[in-house]
Amino acid sequence: MQYKYKGLNAEGKKVKGVIVAGSFNEAKQILKTQGIFYQSIEEGGGTALLSNLKKRPMNGALMSAFSKELASYIDSGMTIVTALKLMYNQHKNEKKYASFIEEVKKQVEEGKSLYVALNSQSVYELPDFFLQSINVSGQSGKMGEVLSTMGEFFSSQGEVKKQATNAMIYPSFIFLVAIGMTAFLITFVVPKITQIFADTGQKLPGITKFILGMSDFFTNYWLHVLLVLIAIVALFQFSYSKIGAFRKMIDALLLKIPVIGNIIQNYELGRFSYILSLMLDSGVSYAQAVQLASTTFNNSALRELFDRASAKVVEGNKLSVALFRTKGVKPKRNFMQSLALGEESSSVSSILKSIARLYNEENKDKIKVLLSLMEPFMMLFIGAIVGTIVLAMLLPIFSMSLGAQH
Repeated sequence: MQYKYKGLNAEGKKVKGVIVAGSFNEAKQILKTQGIFYQSIEEGGGTALLSNLKKRPMNGALMSAFSKELASYIDSGMTIVTALKLMYNQHKNEKKYASFIEEVKKQVEEGKSLYVALNSQSVYELPDFFLQSINVSGQSGKMGEVLSTMGEFFSSQGEVKKQATNAMIYPSFIFLVAIGMTAFLITFVVPKITQIFADTGQKLPGITKFILGMSDFFTNYWLHVLLVLIAIVALFQFSYSKIGAFRKMIDALLLKIPVIGNIIQNYELGRFSYILSLMLDSGVSYAQAVQLASTTFNNSALRELFDRASAKVVEGNKLSVALFRTKGVKPKRNFMQSLALGEESSSVSSILKSIARLYNEENKDKIKVLLSLMEPFMMLFIGAIVGTIVLAMLLPIFSMSLGAQH
């Protein structure tokens, strides 16, 4: 969110400008950190908005590399400015990344905190939970520790995505082979056999008529079918990304699918748990940490549930109680029980870390089982399609042979 401000700097000169902050109070804190005594703050600011539109999210691999490298320099005793200078020199050839480091370095050299520099740079969009953890850790002296932990987190998230992508390569390949083989048989093979049946005047079985009808349809209208499929996919993607109610409906349905829904919940709740524990260890207040961690959900049904619950946490309620009383999809029972236990025993961070590890391991096992079942299923799928087409073509030929013998 952008805030326009007017005020006086440390030298007593009038200043005005636009800053990016998550809330009104955060905007005031940023101005205070910059040594600006504000006279007025209000939402808005076209310049910052245009600048923000140019930003692109920093990918997980780069976030991990930046966090780990900066943490290693800080832990070795370097100042943040010296560390950033060294990082800039090492990454001069990476144009955009070097520009990001240079902009952050300049602002830190001007006396701004690392949090303010990262928050106001114009190259990359950084996650709010990361920025807030940096903000609090800078005040508590845990900067190196928090950056190192954040680096491990982004690295592990990248590994999870890589594993999921690799796991889907083989099933996707088999599916494409099945589609290609079916298209080839129906478009090129079946029409040639059809001519034999037409010449003999043979009465055809129902399954053969069905396959021949499909062959005629796809041969004559394959372009129309392709365009319709592309239109459906494009419409679905547009609706999913732009229409909140549609996305929520789809995400809620995904959570109800056996096995798949469980895997999605494990991934989403595991990531939420780990991020929340990271921020609590960094010194972020519980209510603020819950609000920031709730924004990291990809599943909109879960995100809406936690957004509503986090508003009640700000009012003084426990998150476990708020989730139980809020309408919508419900998280897994063991998550709710573990969270309630953590809140009762004041050990939320350690329990959530254990939950995150548990869900990660559970997902690995479930994905392995799912893939082991998917491979024979895909082979059966291909066999069923090809077998049906072959059977439809052979039945009339067998009938012709039997008729000739009699």
